[in-house]
Amino acid sequence: MADLDQHNAVIGPVDSAGTNSRIVSAYRARTPGSRELAAAAQDYLPSGIAHDSRHVDPYGLYIDRAAGPYKWDVDGNRYIDFFGGHGALILGHGHKVVTAAVGEALARGTQFGASHAGEIAWAAAIRRLVPGAERVRFTSSGTEATLMALRLARAFTGRDRLVRFLGHFHGWHDHMTSGYTNHFDGSPTPGVLDGVAQASLLLPPGDIAAVRAAFAAHDDIAAVILEPTGSSFGQVPLDAAFSQELRALCDAHGVLLVFDEVVTGFRATKGGAQAAFGVRPDLSSFAKIVAGGMPGAAVAGRKDILDLLDFAATAAAGREKIGHPGTFNANPVSAAAGIAALGILAETDAADRAIATAGRLRQAVNELLAREGVPWAVYGTFSGFHLFMNPERREVDPVEFDASACSMMELKAQPKHLAQRLRVALMVHGIDTNGRIGGFTSATHTDDDVAETAAGFAGAIAMLRAEGEL
Repeated sequence: MADLDQHNAVIGPVDSAGTNSRIVSAYRARTPGSRELAAAAQDYLPSGIAHDSRHVDPYGLYIDRAAGPYKWDVDGNRYIDFFGGHGALILGHGHKVVTAAVGEALARGTQFGASHAGEIAWAAAIRRLVPGAERVRFTSSGTEATLMALRLARAFTGRDRLVRFLGHFHGWHDHMTSGYTNHFDGSPTPGVLDGVAQASLLLPPGDIAAVRAAFAAHDDIAAVILEPTGSSFGQVPLDAAFSQELRALCDAHGVLLVFDEVVTGFRATKGGAQAAFGVRPDLSSFAKIVAGGMPGAAVAGRKDILDLLDFAATAAAGREKIGHPGTFNANPVSAAAGIAALGILAETDAADRAIATAGRLRQAVNELLAREGVPWAVYGTFSGFHLFMNPERREVDPVEFDASACSMMELKAQPKHLAQRLRVALMVHGIDTNGRIGGFTSATHTDDDVAETAAGFAGAIAMLRAEGEL
């Protein structure tokens, strides 16, 4: 990578924000409406954003509308959308069946303060697809779902300790803040109590020997929780064998196995990763797709465990019931969206189409990288993709790249400045990815979208080279 000071001296005039980047200048010229809204947001929101992933240098996009695999910003620019509502929109934006169901539910009422038939149908739709969903409890977010799953696990086993894996994301509640992007030593992040952080054992992902050692050293482990395909939907991939070995170890030690299927649910086959891997966890958390892209989530799993939420079952067993209110649990509008979306996934090949498109996308971009002589690679499984930016400067053949040969830190360690520039350059070319330069395909992405995306990567690479970044 060229020295930045030397590069700035030759690239040309500084733009209005004080950067010499032609990429940033092109982005600013393309998105004046987003720039204006981002400036206004600074007076109201921390960093001007409502979600950490929307922190972009120099500012993020403001979207006006979306349809299918596309979205349009407030300046009218169209983007091929691979952010996909954080993975929620496997059917694309505005699927007519889902939106019709939402509209009908909205007309009937948004909050009844009472039970409604939709919550039964929604739970039935989940049980139809998920092998281990004997009972279902709805929450409003994936964070709430993993929090409830772990509370259930501790109450059921009478044990306190949790096993987690470095880099795996399970929401932002106190048990989950260490070991995802920082505090890999397990120390608490700001605002988290020492005792809460110390109740988790953070282990290397995919290291079954470390799990065995942890089980041998601690007899107070209530549960193991993981993203079954690996952190960030397989950015650091795990195969089926690891989950299968975990299942056997958990059975041998009386430990509950919890799958966080907030992303993998209904992307890694219709039945989630548990169906793909042939492993039945004791509990699973779902969000995103489970609510058809609306706010909503669920914990599903064994009846005897979820009976801890049941008034009659706990009374009969002489146990204290776990309390669980929640104003928006099984919200009728979210329920309608979830029923519609899960019905489409159950009855069509939508998930398989998204998976196939992701495979073609990975191949097309890797072929482009090989032609351009860029030692990066795009990899992934199911309907996801991730960009490996080669921080250790390996000899890489993009087409033959094997992510399993790299460590977690190597796969996660993207050069921050370069990744930001690449992301903005892709936006200039009408491609929107997540901050890791990865994302999700939907059942609505086409081969034309794949070709346009590869061309967008080519254009972004040319911009990076023009700035001396490659």
